[in-house]
This record gives sequence, C-alpha cells and structure tokens, in this order.
Amino acid sequence: MRVAMFGYQTWGHRTLQALIDAGHEVALVVTHPKSDHAYERIWADSVADLAEANGIRVLLRNRPDDAELLAELKAADLDLIVANNWRTWLPPEIFELPRHGTLNIHDSLLPSYAGFSPLIWAMINGEPEVGVTAHMMDGELDAGDIVLQRAIPVGPADTTTDLFHRTVDLIAPITAEAISMIETGYTPVPQDRTKASFFHKRAARDSLIDWTSPPSDIERFVRALSDPYPNAFTFHRGEQLRVLRASVSRGHYGGTPGRIFIREGEGVVIVAGPDARRGRAPGLLVERVRTADGTDLPATEYFKTMGGYLTDRP
Repeated sequence: MRVAMFGYQTWGHRTLQALIDAGHEVALVVTHPKSDHAYERIWADSVADLAEANGIRVLLRNRPDDAELLAELKAADLDLIVANNWRTWLPPEIFELPRHGTLNIHDSLLPSYAGFSPLIWAMINGEPEVGVTAHMMDGELDAGDIVLQRAIPVGPADTTTDLFHRTVDLIAPITAEAISMIETGYTPVPQDRTKASFFHKRAARDSLIDWTSPPSDIERFVRALSDPYPNAFTFHRGEQLRVLRASVSRGHYGGTPGRIFIREGEGVVIVAGPDARRGRAPGLLVERVRTADGTDLPATEYFKTMGGYLTDRP
C-alpha cells in the first residue's frame, strides 16, 4: 500500500519501522518537533530520524491544520494513513482522504482508556489486562471501529515500564496484520460507547501521593510511576521525596494518614487509608526513596527516626 504515517516517540517509531519492514510505500511522515514535556522525553525514539534514514520526506508539525500539509497529502495519492501517538486531533479532510481512510494504533483496550497515558492510568486503576487496539479513525478521538485488538495480562508485581515493553512489542505485528485485513476485507467492530473512558495528559501533580488512599492503591500507584516515568512523590520536611518501591505492611496501624510510624522488616510504615484512624487496616511499607537531590536510599536509611508526617505540600 501507498501510505503516509503520523506519529511520535517510540510508538510512532515502531509503527514506521513496521511499515518499512512490510514493504509498504511510505510517501510521507508527519511527526511532532521534540518536546521538553516530562512524558515526551521518555520512550523518545525519533520518527524523523528513522524516516530520513530511509529517504522518506518528513514534515514537522504541532498541529495538522495548514494548507501545505493538506496539499502534500492530496498529491501523495494515498491508500491509507497510519497513525500512532499523534498528539492532536486529525480533521476529516485528512483522515478521510486516503482510499481506505486512516488506521490508528492506540495502546489501550478501546473503548476504555482513550486519550493520554493509557498504560499508567490502567495500572493506577488496577486493570487486570492492557493491550493495543488498531481502529479506523473517525470524528471522535480514539472512537472509530476496531480492526484488531490484542491484550496482555497485568501481573501482581508489574510496573508500567514492564507493560510498556510488552505492549510496544505488539505494535509491529498488529500494524502489519491490520493493514492486511484492510487490504483483503474485514468486518469492523463498532466500539461500545457505554464502556468508553477518556483520560487527560498527565502533569506533575498527578504523581502526588494521597495518603488517605488505601495502601494497596498507593503501592500500585508507585509501580505505575516507575522509572523512567516521573515517580510517585510526597513531601517531607519541606522537600520533595519520591517513593521508588513500596508494599502493603503486614501489621495493622492506626492514626493520621501520612504519619511516619514504625520500622517493619526492610521498610518504614507510613499510616495510610481512608479509615486509618480505626487501626484495622495495613499501612504502606515504604522500602526505597529518592531525595530532592536525586539520591536513592533505602527507606530505613532515609528515615533515621520515626515521627513526623509526609504531606501533600512543602
């Protein structure tokens, strides 16, 4: 097929490589300029560099709303546009332009977790599985008919980083198979919009620990924000403190959420939970932290004395 590709970061890079490896004629690549946004500096393999290395014309755009881009797409006489991790909406004059429309590759099990950072949000929410969906683009973001979908289970110790590596490996086979299905004919599966959810782009405050949450939720929150993502954090004595590893305590501990309470095994228990004052539930066992200057320490070395609080502000 003669295709154009809209994409960014490692997701777009894997998609473009899949198109090249499958022998499709890539007429044009559209990608975003490099960004300083924290979530766009990670998994940042360059789509532009890959395209240029393969002699493919590249256009850098923040938004696809200029006459030059539309003219080039029309002149390319496309069979298909393929998109992955394109960060803004494509208008109908673009996604309807190719003979077969536009195929979008999205790293969630649509219709759930449309939008941004789906793996992180799914991990935070304790979903039992995540995956990748190939769907046809329409006028609503991430809402078009499904061509193909693959799921992977989420294990009890998985981090979002683990899930990234497993789902990104699905991109190439899903892209190739979905295009083959489009070429030979397939039955589109409409998304059940009653099950749809849409998530916003993450910002710094979205990584702040809420000590009134259940300890099991906080433990999963820590795993969801594993390196290289901006880690789960709190404040101690006016300084930001990132929590790198944690688990649910064995014992039950009562008091005020955020209280630095007692050593247990290889960690330090922080009182946590919506009903913490009753003392009928575990706390969060913090095991490893990173200080404001970037030093990683076992929690038992950082918290040299018990007492005091972890807070939501300096």
